[in-house]
Amino acid sequence: QPKGKAGTKGKKQIFEENRETLRFYLRIILGASAVYAVVNLVIFYPAASAWTWLVFVFSSVVYGTSYRSMNSMAKPSFAEDGSLADGGIDLNMEQGMAEHLKDVILLTAMVQVLSCFSLYVWYFWLLAPGRALYLLWVNILGPWFTADSSPAGQEPNEKKQRRQERRQMKRF
Repeated sequence: QPKGKAGTKGKKQIFEENRETLRFYLRIILGASAVYAVVNLVIFYPAASAWTWLVFVFSSVVYGTSYRSMNSMAKPSFAEDGSLADGGIDLNMEQGMAEHLKDVILLTAMVQVLSCFSLYVWYFWLLAPGRALYLLWVNILGPWFTADSSPAGQEPNEKKQRRQERRQMKRF
C-alpha cells in the first residue's frame, strides 16, 4: 500500500462498486434463504414448527430492511442528459452505516444456514442488538454521561498553575 494520503474514488467507481456490492449481498440473501427453505420447509416439512416459520419470516424482514436501506443509500442520480451526476453513498466505506447493515446481513445468513441443524443457533443473532447497544454506549451515551459538566471557560488562573508547577518541581 502506498504511503501518504489515501486516494479518493470517483463517482463512476463508487457507482460500479455499489452495484457489485448490492449484487453480492443479494446472492448471499437468496442463497441462505434457499438453503433454509429447502432443508427446513421442504425436506423436514413434517417437523417444521411455528418457530421454523417465524424465524424464516424474521430473517426475511431483516434481509429486506437491510438490503432496501443499502439500496437507497447507494441510489445514484443522473443528470438530464443521462450522465452520472452522483454515484450514491459509498457502501464499501469503512465505519459507515452500510458496514453495519452488511454485518447484519452476514450474521443473519450464517445463523439462518446453521439453524438448519438446530433452532438454538438463533440465539447467536442476539449479537446484533448487543453490538448496537455497545456502539450506542461507546459513541453516544458514554461520552454524554462522562462529559465534564463544568463550563469550558473556567481554566485555572496562571498563579495557581505556576504554584502547582513549583510544588511538582520541589517533589522531584
